[in-house]
Formats: sequence, C-alpha cells, structure tokens
Amino acid sequence: MNNLFVYCELEEAGRVAEVSLELLTKGRTLANELKCQLEAVVIGSRLQGVEEQIMPYGADRVHIFDDTRLYPYTSIPHTVILEKLFRTEQPQICLMGATVVGRDLGPRVSSTLISGLTADCTSLEIGSYTDAKEGKTYENLLYQIRPAFGGNIVACIVNPKNRPQMATVRQGVMKKEVLDARYQGEVLNHKVADYVCDADFVVEVIERHVEKAQNHLAEAPIIVAGGYGVGSKENFDLIFDLAKVLNAEVGASRAAVDAGFVSHDRQIGQTGLTVRPKLYIACGISGQIQHVSGMQDSGIIISVNNDPDAPINAIADYVITGEIEEVLPKMIKYYKQNTK
Repeated sequence: MNNLFVYCELEEAGRVAEVSLELLTKGRTLANELKCQLEAVVIGSRLQGVEEQIMPYGADRVHIFDDTRLYPYTSIPHTVILEKLFRTEQPQICLMGATVVGRDLGPRVSSTLISGLTADCTSLEIGSYTDAKEGKTYENLLYQIRPAFGGNIVACIVNPKNRPQMATVRQGVMKKEVLDARYQGEVLNHKVADYVCDADFVVEVIERHVEKAQNHLAEAPIIVAGGYGVGSKENFDLIFDLAKVLNAEVGASRAAVDAGFVSHDRQIGQTGLTVRPKLYIACGISGQIQHVSGMQDSGIIISVNNDPDAPINAIADYVITGEIEEVLPKMIKYYKQNTK
C-alpha cells in the first residue's frame, strides 16, 4: 500500500526497455525518500527470469503477468490489469516511459482511475505544497517537472489529492544505475484470468512491423550537434560530414529543427532527447536553457560558435570561435590526416 510503482515495458526477446531501468533507478531514490517500497509491474509473454533484469535496480516487489496474448502490447488488457492492480495495491506514485506504449497506456489508466498524469517530465522530486485557498499543506508530493509553452518555462505540477500520482519520462532523462547486482525482492506471479476476460483480447495483433530507429542518439558516445547558427540546410551537411569522420551521431537544437535544417527525431533538449555522450560538439548553438538541459551532462563539450559570448561557451570545456564554414572543414581535414 502507498508504494511507488514502475511499469516496466518490454522490447524484443523479453528485454526490459532502457527507459524502464532508468525509471527504476530514479524510483529507488524517490522510494527511499518516501520510506516506501519500490515495486515493478511486467506484463507480457514468456517472462521466466525477467525479475533478474529488474531487481538489481532496487525493486522490492515484482508483479508479473505472463500470458501469450499479452505480447505484443495491446491497449485494453494492459489497461485493465493495471487498473485492477492499482485499485488493490493503491500506489501513491506510478512512473512510465514516455514511449509509444507509455503514451497510450498512461492516459488510459489515469483516466480510468481519475488520477491525472503529467507527460514528458524532465525531473521528478519530492516536496510539500501549501494550498492557500484551503489553508492546508500537503507533504511528500511528487513534483512533476516539465517544460511548458514550447519550452519557454519550466512547470512544476503537483497532485495533492488523487492517487496514484502518474508521470511519464523520456529515455535518457534519468540516469540508469545498478543498485546491487544481488539485490533480492519478492516475485508475485499473478493469475492473468483474475484480471482480464476473453473479451479484453478482442484486438489481436496479426502481424507486427517495427521500424528501426533512424539514429542512435541516446546511446551515442560522440554527438555533433548543429543549431540555428549553422545558417542553412546546406551548411548542415558539414555537421553530417564531421560526424561521419568521427563515427558520431548528428543532433540539433530546436531552432535548427524548426528552421527545417534537420528532422525532428534529432532534436536535443527539453522538448527533444536527453543525451550523455563522452564528447559533444555544439556547432552554431547559442546555448539556451531548453537545449542545455538535454546535453549538459556530456563528458566533454566543445563549442564552435562565431559569438565569443554565446551562453553555451560558459559550460563548454573548449571553445572555438569562428564561422562554421571555416572551422568544420579544418576539423574534418585535420582528423582525416591524423587517423591514417
């Protein structure tokens, strides 16, 4: 009762999604602060041993629902299972990945339970809230922090009364970290028939196609990113050229994406991806907080900018002042000459 739950999404071959492991890490920290247990929910097929992927991250209990009809994901049975489980367990918090599955499942569950949900959170904290109108202070609430109004402000959302407090988080926002490889929790293998009926499986997946990701920014050790200061879509080709010789991925600021220089799936920042590469080369990026929040934990940051006072220079380890058209070709030429 009143514990913190993480819905663990499954990928191919029964592998728990990276974002779910990241949320387990964050969930363990929040649960410690709240002095409650961390519980995980796994719904799928052929889940024998799945708890071994989850418990090292500090899960005290793992709820398993194993049925051949539960994978691939379909909305109705997953929603019904979580709804009934939550009515019994009454968690105070539930976290999910802001994935295709999480964005479908989270709103359905929160709507059914009338609990509310905050999507795409960039930070989760525990704190108090005083309702001036009621003259009442609520303790140990989940601060659901996320960008609003196109990333121009950061909103802190609280849910004082309804439970569970629900939030989704994108992959890469939270840091994944094993608590104890030998951590032991309790495994609860639930009888699926107690939660769903045959009618809940009215939708059947006949054939499933998964499109491969166009990039691997979240896991890339080196990222070359361009901003509005690159100047044009043609100039952005220099970003791709440098990335090619460095075996790096290409990222972009929101301004560059909005200008049509590059596709949205490469956007880094509050309204895009959060990345932690070993090396981040920021080209023509001013360094507004919306972008910086998505890459500030990079190992080494190199800024290439014609403005010596650009805000991003303040967090950069190295600053190269100059025009993109002049600097990048020299970097490409130098790297090629010294890697033969």
